Amino acid sequence: MPKSRMRKKKVYSSSGTGKSTTSGEAYEPSPTWVPVTAVALIVIGIGWLTLFYLSGMAYPVAAWGYWNLAVGFSCMVAALLVLSKWR
Repeated sequence: MPKSRMRKKKVYSSSGTGKSTTSGEAYEPSPTWVPVTAVALIVIGIGWLTLFYLSGMAYPVAAWGYWNLAVGFSCMVAALLVLSKWR
């Protein structure tokens, strides 16, 4: 039976003009404001919703009514968007 040919592996080299796209590339760490902002937005969102429910829907802004739910959940969605920048 004939022996199979060995495949040659591709050699990846950096061109020196930009970042390479290989999977072993090291990224710069995220700025410290990214996780701090995300945690702050999560805490504000949960706090807003908790205050809204525990106050019998009278606080934080009584005139907004159920729009207080939108504010609380929007804070948490904004935190997820900020966390998408985290490396």
